[in-house]
Amino acid sequence: MQLVTLRNSIGMDEDRDMVGRSWAVGIGIAAMLAVGTGAAGAQDASSWREIETKYLFGFTTGSGIGLEGEKEFTLESIARFGKRDGRYRASETKIEYEFTPSQFVQIEFGALASTHEIHNVTDLDDRRQFFLEGAFAEFRYLLLERTQNNPLSVTVSFEPTGRTVDETSGDRVRNFEFETKINADIEVIKNRLYAGFNTVYEPEVTTTSDHVTEREAKLSQSAALALRVLPNLVLGTEAWYLRHYDAANLTNFTGDAVLVGPTLYYALTSKMFVAAAWNAQVWGREVGNPAPYNFAEFQRHRVKLKFALEF
Repeated sequence: MQLVTLRNSIGMDEDRDMVGRSWAVGIGIAAMLAVGTGAAGAQDASSWREIETKYLFGFTTGSGIGLEGEKEFTLESIARFGKRDGRYRASETKIEYEFTPSQFVQIEFGALASTHEIHNVTDLDDRRQFFLEGAFAEFRYLLLERTQNNPLSVTVSFEPTGRTVDETSGDRVRNFEFETKINADIEVIKNRLYAGFNTVYEPEVTTTSDHVTEREAKLSQSAALALRVLPNLVLGTEAWYLRHYDAANLTNFTGDAVLVGPTLYYALTSKMFVAAAWNAQVWGREVGNPAPYNFAEFQRHRVKLKFALEF
């Protein structure tokens, strides 16, 4: 009993340390943005080339869709770490081709690969594996274009995805997901400061190896700030609120979580860039579980790394 109590105490201390570090990073980034914004007038950014906002905000997607006729090859990996106990590491990598047939439409498609390393995690089988797990496509339409007199831009996107591996457990399944997302961003200071917002509805249906069909959905909202500190460097911060349901029609709520963290975008050349983001869960709840945080539907940390080449 004393050992269990000690272990729980240590776990709570680690969680508090994690939250403290996450909020410290968020506050630090916010302070940096405030200082940078105050200094914006001291630097003339009017001569800087315009920047596409799609990838400026980390996990939050901007509204930009690129120039008509533009093509792009992208590698994007999202890694997820940490559950309530044991060791949990999982990742999904998109190998993606993107093209923009008109100034209002962008189309993407590609393949998915995943890894899982799970050991002693409650309700999950131990495994260590790599799979080419499926394919996806994304269709984006520019609803509202930014103009000289209108700083707001809005895009809607639809992303059907098929998988043969469960994202969380790594089990072999048949999974179909259809993500609908509204991407909006505002150019707060021309060529310098941007605010981004996403609303995401993500229903999915999964058939397990035991031929059991499961339906679930996530509903998410994000807000982000991105400051262009140099012509080729953008730093920022974002926050996500995520809700999980065991029904596609959002009737069986099972838990929610808040994730926050810093973001980075760096243009290597005018046609090549890298983007990165880290989010940590700073609050969460599971229905029926009094323990803090929600590690049943979400993870302790998630990290995103993206490389893109335009041509």
